[in-house]
Amino acid sequence: MGEEPGRSPHRCGWGRRRRPKHSKGVILYRNLLRPLCIEVMIVQRVVLNSRPGKNGNPVAENFRVEEVNLSDSINEGQVQVRTLYLSVDPYMRCRMNEDTGTDYIRPWELSQVVDGGGIGIVEESKHINFTKGDFVTSFYWPWQTRVILDGNSLEKVDPQLVDGHLSYFLGAIGMPGLTSLIGIQEKGHITAGSNQTMVVSGAAGACGSLAGQIGHLMGCSRVVGICGTQEKCLFLTSELGFDAAVNYKKGNVAEQLRELCPAGVDVYFDNVGGDISDTVISQMNRNSHIILCGQISQYNKDVPYPPPLPPAVEAIQKERNITRERFLVLNYKDKFESGILQLSQWFKEGKLKIRETVTNGLENMGAAFQSMMTGGNIGKQIVCISEETSV
Repeated sequence: MGEEPGRSPHRCGWGRRRRPKHSKGVILYRNLLRPLCIEVMIVQRVVLNSRPGKNGNPVAENFRVEEVNLSDSINEGQVQVRTLYLSVDPYMRCRMNEDTGTDYIRPWELSQVVDGGGIGIVEESKHINFTKGDFVTSFYWPWQTRVILDGNSLEKVDPQLVDGHLSYFLGAIGMPGLTSLIGIQEKGHITAGSNQTMVVSGAAGACGSLAGQIGHLMGCSRVVGICGTQEKCLFLTSELGFDAAVNYKKGNVAEQLRELCPAGVDVYFDNVGGDISDTVISQMNRNSHIILCGQISQYNKDVPYPPPLPPAVEAIQKERNITRERFLVLNYKDKFESGILQLSQWFKEGKLKIRETVTNGLENMGAAFQSMMTGGNIGKQIVCISEETSV
């Protein structure tokens, strides 16, 4: 989690810009008609500046940073929070379109604040469930340095579950972790002691890096990862315990898989789709299972989700009775609490290794998103907005 080359020695971007007479984002303006000073809080936010189009690649310039005033008072049921960490994730690509193609995720609106997973600290509360100093999270956290939210949209988190690493609630001990764990539990059909082989594509990403480890923990005898650099391959095998890794940009992927998976593939955790997935499916055994986590190689294309398989690959899937069912973790909310406790336990026991790529500053949200979409991250891509955890 080292610093990025050329970055400021300050890890986070909050408070770098000099402003006249301010403290932590508060600027005092004197109203000449009154003898009093009126406090107006100036905050930064990220809005959607433009859409890349359904078949376009997202770039940092699709986002814009602007300053707005934050109300100096909150209403009953509301909470004022300071943002600590924000998440960028592949699913957000569809939110850049006018139509997300789903009924459970709404699109981002042009010139409106962007939102996603976030963690923050409560600075003021008029909600019965929260007090000053609480750490809270939301799946729809505005990309903004400070914000006033409906307390009912927030969930309190316990720092002890992550040994104080609050950003882990956006990754391994959060939605990506739950997606990996519940996806494998519900769609992987792993039986300990049955010598099953799992293949994970996008294996060095937020979900893939966890899925391979969880596959081992749940009983797979062999786990092979597919990723895009030698650095990532080494990370998978030397740090995460993958048995082998394939760099899909070097050599013949099909040949490498046949060598590394001599007994075929029983479980495929699919993060990417496209040609890589077609290659894996062609080497899957009869009655094997595909866990459809994501299809990042297809997100910049105007195709349905999940994208249809080529006819030859679909024929293999049907002939071998390979399951390929759409998986949506939000359909398993009843398993979230137990899942978080399991992930936390594995982490504390040293059985689940966690890696993050951290970018600093709200002004770099767009760059972080673009990098994540092109494989620039290892583990979970996080943006640090503020590390100050006291109020």
